[in-house]
Formats: sequence, C-alpha cells, structure tokens
Amino acid sequence: MAGRIDARLAELGITLPAAPAPVANYVGWTRTGNIVVVSGQIPLKDGAIAYTGKVGADVTPETAKEAAKLCFVNVMAQLKAACGGDLDKVVKVVRLGGFIAAPPEFTAHPVVMNGASDLAVEVFGDAGRHARSTIGVPSLPGNAACEVEGMFEIAG
Repeated sequence: MAGRIDARLAELGITLPAAPAPVANYVGWTRTGNIVVVSGQIPLKDGAIAYTGKVGADVTPETAKEAAKLCFVNVMAQLKAACGGDLDKVVKVVRLGGFIAAPPEFTAHPVVMNGASDLAVEVFGDAGRHARSTIGVPSLPGNAACEVEGMFEIAG
C-alpha cells in the first residue's frame, strides 16, 4: 500500500523515476544521523536533459521554473532511495540549493527556483517549508538550465 507522500505524488500526477546514477566520483545522496543530503540534480527526464541553455537568453524564466520542478522530482527520487523507498520517513525539508545557468544580466533566479520550492510544499505540506539559496552560474553540466540540491531530516 502506498504511503501518504506516494499518494500525494499520485494526486499531483508525478511518478518518480529511479534515482539517477551519479556521472562522476560522488554519490547521489549521503546520510549522517537523521540528515540526508542529496547531491545536485539536473532536469533529467527519461535519461536525457529536458531543459538546456541559459535562463533569460535561451530559456524563459517560466520554462526554467518547470526545469527546477523537474530537478526537485529527481531530488525526491534520490531521497526515496535514501529512505528505503518510504518518503513518509521525511520529517522536514531543511534546505534547498538552486543553481541557475544564466547570463550576468539575469536577476530573476528566485522566480526560477520557486519551481522546486513550490513543489516541496505541495508534496510535503508544512514540512516542505525550507531554507534556500539560489545563485546564478555561467554553466552547468550538460548545458542544463538549472540544478537543485537538498538537505532533509528523516525519521529513524
């Protein structure tokens, strides 16, 4: 039987993929005590980067917001693996970090990152409210438009 978070994801029409494999010498997630840190996730869909380019030049902020949402879907896939398949173990979304590939004149980074933040709250309710940093960067792996990382408190 699906847990309450899996049921919430189904209500939102979201199916989590298998946790994407790291592309270099790092792990997708690590745990210390009751804290899980998820490595940065790019907007992968069906094994390919779904959103590429610089936000504000090649990609609109509205489209990049969808990319950030997809990044958080991949963060949740890693988190689910860290929780042994049970996202009901998530006590709190502690922090999200966002990296937005953009030209120097772009300044709407928070609008883009809201794609991930809004989904965290939609899925986890009040436990999804989190601290956050969002920064602009000149480039990301694979020319991804954005990347999202996270820190979570889990039970047990």
